[in-house]
Amino acid sequence: MKILPTVNIQNACAVSLFGTGTAPCDPMEVVAFLAARGARRLALVDVDAACGKGHNRDLIARLMRAFHKGAGRACIQVGGGIRSSDQAQFFLDHGAAWLLVGTILHRSPLVVEQLLARFRENLTAGVDVRAGEVQSAGWDAKAPLGPEDAGVRIRRQGFKRVLYMDLPAAPGAPPDFRTARIIAESSHVSMFMGGSIQTPEHLAMAQELPGLQGVAMDALHLRDNPALAGALNLLRS
Repeated sequence: MKILPTVNIQNACAVSLFGTGTAPCDPMEVVAFLAARGARRLALVDVDAACGKGHNRDLIARLMRAFHKGAGRACIQVGGGIRSSDQAQFFLDHGAAWLLVGTILHRSPLVVEQLLARFRENLTAGVDVRAGEVQSAGWDAKAPLGPEDAGVRIRRQGFKRVLYMDLPAAPGAPPDFRTARIIAESSHVSMFMGGSIQTPEHLAMAQELPGLQGVAMDALHLRDNPALAGALNLLRS
């Protein structure tokens, strides 16, 4: 099981999106912590760009350079508001290997086609789901298709991997592995799962799911939760 530690960036700070109670902090410190623990993978999410409220593009470029310097050869995924080839190329030029696209899958199919034509090997399809319903934007609007249809579309479009973001329906809600299985079986591509994976027990259950390559976990939660010390040991895998 691979761990994809995720740093969510808002107003130039690393923030937690799923109620872990961690205060915003300097993302450079978080990236340095991960590199020091032997991480070889990193996800950076521009929350402001995803919400259409500015961007943290230059900061993300600096974070990528710092992680590559500290970790050596590494795989970095960047997501949040990537809606053009120019934006995609900027992140690739500054050290990204994977680019996460989500909202435009539902809103801008022509842009998706253009991105796939140029960056197919780099693209990760993001599927956000709450209580079994695919969300189209901002985690508060239902998409006009279900999880199985989303998986089929991802396969037909030719994506190489998918990030299934399981948005907890309520604090402490268990992970929705049923929907994870549906997306994995219908997409037939490498899949990571994030959002609701927050405890060692969740990790153990995730390891039993066929087709799941790894899990995306909040880097702040990994850093601050002593119970996840075992997960930190997986960063090198």
